[in-house]
Amino acid sequence: MKKTLIAPRTLKGFRDYLPAAMIPREQLIETAKSVYRSYGFSPIDTPALEYTEILTGKGGAESDKQMFRFEQGGRDVAMRFDLTVPFARFAAQNINELGIPFKRYHVGTVWRGERPQKGRYREFVQCDFDTIGTTSNSADIETLFVIHDLMVKIGFSEFKIHINNRMILNGLLETLGLLNQSAEVLRALDKLPKSTPEAVILEMKEQGSLTQEQAEKVISLTTAKGSSEEILNELEQQLSGNSSGELGIKNLRELFQSVEKAGIPCERIVLDPSIARGLDYYTGTIFETFLNDLPNIGSVCSGGRYDNLAELFTTQSLPGVGASLGLDRLLAAMQELNMLKEVSTPASILVTQMDELYTPEYLRLSRNLRLKGLNVEVYPDTKAIKKQFKYANRHGFKIVIVAGVDDFKNQEWQVKELQTGTQTAVKESNLFEFISHILTAEQDS
Repeated sequence: MKKTLIAPRTLKGFRDYLPAAMIPREQLIETAKSVYRSYGFSPIDTPALEYTEILTGKGGAESDKQMFRFEQGGRDVAMRFDLTVPFARFAAQNINELGIPFKRYHVGTVWRGERPQKGRYREFVQCDFDTIGTTSNSADIETLFVIHDLMVKIGFSEFKIHINNRMILNGLLETLGLLNQSAEVLRALDKLPKSTPEAVILEMKEQGSLTQEQAEKVISLTTAKGSSEEILNELEQQLSGNSSGELGIKNLRELFQSVEKAGIPCERIVLDPSIARGLDYYTGTIFETFLNDLPNIGSVCSGGRYDNLAELFTTQSLPGVGASLGLDRLLAAMQELNMLKEVSTPASILVTQMDELYTPEYLRLSRNLRLKGLNVEVYPDTKAIKKQFKYANRHGFKIVIVAGVDDFKNQEWQVKELQTGTQTAVKESNLFEFISHILTAEQDS
């Protein structure tokens, strides 16, 4: 009887990761972790599944609609749509053991049933960092520093971190008598970068029941132009006497002063009154990071302050602030900007096999090099050397080591640099230093 084969396929919005895609992902994750650790953030993890009541109503109607939700064993459960809401639950559950303030980073997969598009999938990884248990503005400013240092460490110099403060937006809405419609207004404002003022005004009128005059006032103030100081001065005049707005302005002034004191290039930090961050839980400073060369790809690192999220799970006050690196979106951008090297192996060196008689020698050499910190793969068969070099080129090795009968007699190894085609006979006693020099020079170039 003929066997019926199942068609191998993936769900729309989901994907497999081949080594060529997975290697830069892991490298980017390790870079993010190293920056987070340098600021004292500790790693945690939480389950992929949560009780649905933990997740619903925290990110807004859109997040609830996109949630993967199902019943299992009589329980209503859902897959986490971000890492912040589970962290609020985690903190409420474990804070007595952790103590405050608590700084965490979390790299994990999240799921959203949104429409797949370039750089955006239904299953993706977030790289979050947060500080919880303090309302200090210094924690907000440090969040900005982390975002900046992370982008630089990844390899970007041309980027801008757009900053705003929800207290300013709420202060504006309060002065207009619109605070009870803040969720609808802020979600409409969040679409401004990809829409037009006219379209956003129309949505505010339809969804938030604003008058034309009220909607135009919101747009006018949130699209103010000029230097950060000029915009803050204008906001200060408009929000004079509003305690929320005044505190938001004060915090932003301190942030820009700290940026200057820390030596962060001022042109990378932009005061942008139009950004709102659509999620409902933000309450203070908010951040969005854009690449100068690919602004249309959207924000690649976003976040902000959320002072009330954990209160849904505990009576203890647990205000927090943090941000998330959009791993997949950033990788898509790096691919488009030709920042990723085409490799499908984590090893830099391939040791070929010329003669089965010497297999123990090939294995011995490769292990000795690994013990000294190099990544080395041994080709498993004694196939034609041409095939072994084809394998090396296809997978992106930097160096190929070859040795035949005459080389063993001379106690030498032939080292070939694939990028330049240079081949050198090297005594084994000098082999590690020779290879290390090549790899270091290539890394620095």
